[in-house]
Amino acid sequence: MRVLACALGALLGLGFAAGVSAQTYPAKPVRIIVPIAPGSVTDVILRAAAEKINPRFGQNLVIENRPGASGIIGAQACARADADGYTICAVYHNTMSFNPYLFDKLPYDAEKDFEPITRLFFLTEVLAVSAKTDAKTPAELRKLAETQSDKLNFGTLGHGSLPELLVRWMNNQWGTKIAAVPFAGGGPIAQALTTNEIQIGNMGLGNFLGQIEAGNIRPLAVTTAERSKLLPDVPTYKEVGLDGFSAQAWWGLAAPKGTPKAAIDALNAQFVKLFSEPEFRDFLEKRAVAPAATSPAEFAAFLKQDRAGAGKVIEIANQPRQEYKP
Repeated sequence: MRVLACALGALLGLGFAAGVSAQTYPAKPVRIIVPIAPGSVTDVILRAAAEKINPRFGQNLVIENRPGASGIIGAQACARADADGYTICAVYHNTMSFNPYLFDKLPYDAEKDFEPITRLFFLTEVLAVSAKTDAKTPAELRKLAETQSDKLNFGTLGHGSLPELLVRWMNNQWGTKIAAVPFAGGGPIAQALTTNEIQIGNMGLGNFLGQIEAGNIRPLAVTTAERSKLLPDVPTYKEVGLDGFSAQAWWGLAAPKGTPKAAIDALNAQFVKLFSEPEFRDFLEKRAVAPAATSPAEFAAFLKQDRAGAGKVIEIANQPRQEYKP
C-alpha cells in the first residue's frame, strides 16, 4: 500500500507540474520563421500582428526571415527546430501543398513534420506589368509576348512557386517563351517591376499597391472571383479569360511536430482573436488580404484539401518534378 501511495503521489506530482507548465507558457520569446523576404506583404502583416500580440502574450514574438527556394529553406528550419513551443513558422501554399508534388528529396515532410496552428488569410493577387511596357490589358500582354517574348521576364519565387507555374501555363497556352526570374519575395519583385528589371509579376496586391499608386506598376487583372475594392477598375482573371489557371494563395502558422498542445492552443487563441478584431481586419483589407483564421483541426482539414488541389494545378501547368538541391 505504501508503494502504491508513493506511486500515486508521483503521478499527481507530474500532473501538477504539467499543469503549471501549461499555465506558464510562454516563459520566453517565441521565434516565427518567415520563409519570405522582409518588406513583403506577409512579412509586414506578421510583424504588425506580433506588435499587437506581444503585450497580451507576455513574451515577444520575434520574426526571423529565412527566404528562398519556394519556402523550402524556412520550412526545413522549422521542421528541424525543437518542438518546445518556442519556434513556429509561417507556412503557405508552396511549402505545404505544391512543393511535395514538385520536388524529390525535400528536406521536410509537409504532412508529418508539422503541427497546424491556424490558417491566417487569403491573398488577393494581381497580374501586373512595369509601366514601361506597352501592355495595358492581358490581351495586349499576350500579343506582346507572342512577338517579343524573348524580351519579357516574369518575377517568381523560384521553381514550383505559383508565379512560376503561371508563367509555364501562359507559355503553354500562348505558345510563348517568357522567362521566369526567381526573387526572394514580393517586395523585391515590386522593386524590379518599378525599374523594369522584369516586365511582369503576379503577387499579392499588397506588395504592389504603393507602386501602382505612384504609376510605376500597371495592374492588369486580379485573381479573385470578384473585383478588388482597392482596384475597382481592374478586371478579374475570369473576365479576361485567364481563369484556366486557378489556385488559392494563402498563409498560416504551424509548429514542429510534437509541439505541446498547450503551446498550439495558446498561439491559436491569440492569432484567432486578433484576426477577428475590426481594427486589424481593416488593416488587412487595406493590404488586399482576407482574414481567414481557423482552429488547428480546421487548418489540418484545409491542408489536405489544398494539397489535393495543388496536384491538379501542377498538371495543368505541365510542371515536371525535379530533385531538390540546396
